[in-house]
Amino acid sequence: MAGSRQVLIIEDDRDIADLVEIHLHDLGYTLDRAEDGRSGLEKFYDREYDLVILDLMLPGLDGLEVCKRIREENKYTAILMLTAKSEELDKVLGLELGADDYLTKPFSVRELVARIKAIFRRLDADEERMQARYQSEQVRLGELCLDLKKRKVTLAGQPIELTAKEFDLLALFATHPGRAFSRQELLDLVWGYQFTGYEHTVNSHINRLRSKIEHNPAKPVYIKTVWGIGYRFAEPEELNA
Repeated sequence: MAGSRQVLIIEDDRDIADLVEIHLHDLGYTLDRAEDGRSGLEKFYDREYDLVILDLMLPGLDGLEVCKRIREENKYTAILMLTAKSEELDKVLGLELGADDYLTKPFSVRELVARIKAIFRRLDADEERMQARYQSEQVRLGELCLDLKKRKVTLAGQPIELTAKEFDLLALFATHPGRAFSRQELLDLVWGYQFTGYEHTVNSHINRLRSKIEHNPAKPVYIKTVWGIGYRFAEPEELNA
């Protein structure tokens, strides 16, 4: 429901922040604002938000650092990053740090609203797919156990801390053992179609995921590289051999 959405705008340009606030208020969202990274984080820590609209260039803490700290604290709040055309590298870093989408300035209000609605539709659809796909609450493969409803992972009985995207990747792999996914397929399924061209983001997440679940990331047991294609999860017989 639109009216139940809580949105935090962290933007130092008051004209942009005013414009965003007016249009999102008309959609029924509840809004808070901050004009710098530190005060934005303070507001974020004070309450739960469905979406953070985060400017990349902020006084004090920049948007990348704010994004990183939000993801360390909260794995599931959506982040829409606002960037300038010249900030291509920072845009990529933002995605790798956990931003869900980005919008390049200058942008139209219509495009901003469309992106926000798409984020919320994707979150709702993801939740529905999770409920439909994961009829069983747990998946056990080797020493790895995924609680799909609680979004928790253990390895040999020890809890493993994953980001939202790392968990989504692992859940996708673990529920399709043996199936090879291309990097573009993983982008489409986990990040969304608009990230075409950012296949290296998949590589970064796979490397971090391996560092957390593999005893020896250089010789992965769970997440296998399929040369010329992408990645696959080990089949049960491989893990039990």
